[in-house]
Order: sequence, then structure tokens, then C-alpha cells
Amino acid sequence: MNRITSLLSLLLMTAGAFAQNNGAPANAPQTSVVSAETKLSPAERGIALAESLIEKNPKNFEAYNALALALSRRARETSDVKFYNLAEEALQKSSAISANNFDGARIHVWLLLGKHEFAAAREEALKLNKKMPDDVMIYGFLTDSNVELGDYADAEKAAQWMLNLRPGNLPALTRAAYLRELYGDIDGSLELMNMAFQSTPPGEVEDGAWILTQMAHLQLMAGKPEEAEKLLAQALLQFPGYHYALQNMAKVRISQKRYEDAVTLLRQRYDAAQHAENEYDLAEALELAGRKEEAAKAFAEFETKSLAESGRGDNSNRELIFYYADHAHQPAKALEIAELERSRRHDVYTLDARAWALHVNGRDAEARKDIEAALTVGIRDAKFFHHAGEIALSVGDKKAATEYLQKAASLNTPVAEQARIALASLSTGADVAKGQ
Repeated sequence: MNRITSLLSLLLMTAGAFAQNNGAPANAPQTSVVSAETKLSPAERGIALAESLIEKNPKNFEAYNALALALSRRARETSDVKFYNLAEEALQKSSAISANNFDGARIHVWLLLGKHEFAAAREEALKLNKKMPDDVMIYGFLTDSNVELGDYADAEKAAQWMLNLRPGNLPALTRAAYLRELYGDIDGSLELMNMAFQSTPPGEVEDGAWILTQMAHLQLMAGKPEEAEKLLAQALLQFPGYHYALQNMAKVRISQKRYEDAVTLLRQRYDAAQHAENEYDLAEALELAGRKEEAAKAFAEFETKSLAESGRGDNSNRELIFYYADHAHQPAKALEIAELERSRRHDVYTLDARAWALHVNGRDAEARKDIEAALTVGIRDAKFFHHAGEIALSVGDKKAATEYLQKAASLNTPVAEQARIALASLSTGADVAKGQ
């Protein structure tokens, strides 16, 4: 859940589209009533504007819709899910004034996506699409939900509709970029993200910071931490303390083996948003830094928090799977959580996590089906290649194992080092066999 390309992240350009097209109240003034409050974030400015309109006219359902949207943006800015609950309350007030108004229903789909209720979001989006077949953002929501459910062909069709209806629009560019990433076209994804960044209004500082952070994530995937670092420095300058940028800067530091620096960044992120997945990342960094006791404590706290939310849509189940598989060495629990998560979604990241859970349980034939299904989409992720190599090795396919591990090793990421160790072991084993 903590990937920068999570649905919560992809939704970033949606809010701007709402505000520019039909998310803001029709009678909203053209200049913000809080223009003097230069320290407010874009979401905070939106909240203040909507609240001022509600104060003037408590029966203005469009103002409540705008408030819900701004609160949702604030949830993304801060990684604080309480703002989703406040947004739900605002939508309920909108609906009480104007039952079944289209904008309110559309924002509700956005909230469902933010809370990772993907199947419900798709169902509602399909209904709204029938009512308004030329609405660009409904196609965006169909893209989002289908991606997370693993229906990539339908996701691509919906994204193409977005581009056909309004060529070059920002929500479509970011979604098309994510699909390019999933299909293994890192350069194409970077090109689209750069187009989106160049088109982002200067005042939308968080939108710009997110795009820069996403571009950095792509550079990390390509094994270029130096390029990623430059982009992240720019993002943090534009939006100081941005949690997505802190996460990815920590990945840069880990690739540089600057583990203490990574701990500092991830602790800052966790202090700002004490989510289970954030504590998992911190625990792994503490372990890399050799701070075993602190790591063990953080892992234990993570497990408690993660189990408490494992039955919800917005959970940290993927991190919990890898915790049980790689740290706690409880393979049965890893598979139990993997099966739970797979019952909800079939995206490549869920397939990879389940494949690894099957592998540590010795069920490598099944594991191979899952990891190959994930890789068939096209994604070029060092972790996926490493998992595929280890699984292929376990079923005795040394040729495939070598190919996968070489792909993982070719990418300049922390996982690449693990792949090189596995390759060296393979090579040593082959030499021993020849000597015999």
C-alpha cells in the first residue's frame, strides 16, 4: 500500500480536474477568500473557500461537494485518513439537500477509491458512466479501479477514452503513465509524467511535488538513484516534509547504503503519519542500520497495527505478508494474509506477494504461476525478478532462474545485490557439479 503509485497517489490530479471543470460550486468567487494565507496548502485553501460558501448559504449542496473534495485532497496531502470521514459527512449533507446529485455521487466514488474499496468503486463508476458517458473523470475512476483489481485491458480502454474525450488532460496523462510503468515502458512513463508536470499550474504545489516524486520513483526502478535524488530534492523544496518524497528519498539513501539517513527520513515520515506500513518501512531501515532491538520493537508494533486493519480495504496486508515471510519466518501466516488479500484484488503487486508466500510455504509450482502472471503484464521491477528467480530455482529451472536473476541484478537497486548473491551461488553450484 505504501508504493508511490498507489491509488491514493494516482488520484492527485483528479481533484484539480474537479475544481477546474465542475467540482467547485457554480457561485464560487474567482479569487480565493484566503489569498492572503500564503502558507495554506492547496487543500487547506479549498477547505476554507468551501466553508466560507457554506457559511453564506448552508443550503448550497455544491459547496458541500467542494468541501468533501478539498477534505479528500487534504487526506492525500497529510496521509491522514480522518479527512476521508469528514469528507463523507460533507457528502451526506450535500445529498440531504439535493438527493442523488451527480457531482456528489462522483466524489463518493473517489472516496471509495481512496479507501481502497475498489470493487464497490468500479460498480458505482459503471452506473454513473451509463448516466453520463462523456464524463472524463468517470473514465479515470474506471481506470483506477480496474488497475487495482488487475483488469488491465479494461483499465487501458478507460484511460484511452479519457485521452480521446479531452486530449492531453492531466488526469489522463498520470494514469497513462502508470499503465506504461506496469507494462514495462519506464521511458514512456517518464515522458508522460514530464508532460503532466509541465502542464501543472504553479499554485498546485502538491500536485507538482507528487509528479516529481513519481518521476523519481521511475528513476529508482530504472536503477538511477542519482537522478531520483535530484527530483526528490526539488519535490521537497516545493512541498516541504512531503511524505511520499520522504519515503522515496529513504530508498535513495538505502541504495547508497546510508542506512542511518534512511532511518531519519522514515522516522520523520512515521511521526507525521503513524500508519502500519510506514512503521514497517522504518523497521526494515532500522534493521539495515544494525539497530536490531529498535527494529524488533518496530516490527512488533507494526504487526499489531497491521493485523487490526487486515480485514479492511485500506490495509497493510502486503507488508504483513513480507513481514511473516522474511522477518518473522511464519510462512503459514504469510499465506493466510496473502489469500485474504487476493480475494479482494488481482493486481501485479498482490500476485507477487502471494507468489512469495506460496514459495516460503514450499508450494513453488503455484508460486510460479502467480509470479509469471504478474511479469506477463510487463512490469520491470527488480523485486519481482528476484522472486521469480528464486522460485524458478526452487522448481529446478536453473536457466529461467539465471535469466530472472540477471534481470534483477542489472538494475542498480538494493534488491540487485541479493540477486547477484543468488547468481554467484548458482555459478558456484555449477562449477562444483562440473568438478564432480
